[in-house]
Amino acid sequence: MQILLYFVVALHVIVCLFLIGVVLLQQGRSADLAGAFGGQGSQTAFGPRAAANVLTRLTTWSAVIFMITSISLTVLYVRSGSNHSVLEGTKPASAPAKSGK
Repeated sequence: MQILLYFVVALHVIVCLFLIGVVLLQQGRSADLAGAFGGQGSQTAFGPRAAANVLTRLTTWSAVIFMITSISLTVLYVRSGSNHSVLEGTKPASAPAKSGK
């Protein structure tokens, strides 16, 4: 079970980095891919609309995989049964002093 958790974490990190890269490669609605590299013409290898469609599809699939791995990490972490807490090993706070009048 622990190996599966590590595999999903590694996959999650790779998908996160890929998703960041794909989103940063996208241009605004009015700009095409040639404008990003200083090209004068609007003709690109994929054509102005095909490149946008490829990046849009990659973004969509990356986001779906990101959400699936996020939910999977939550389920695997809960099923691991280990009790990990941020507050583990801390001392409880002392009771506040009462002011007596």
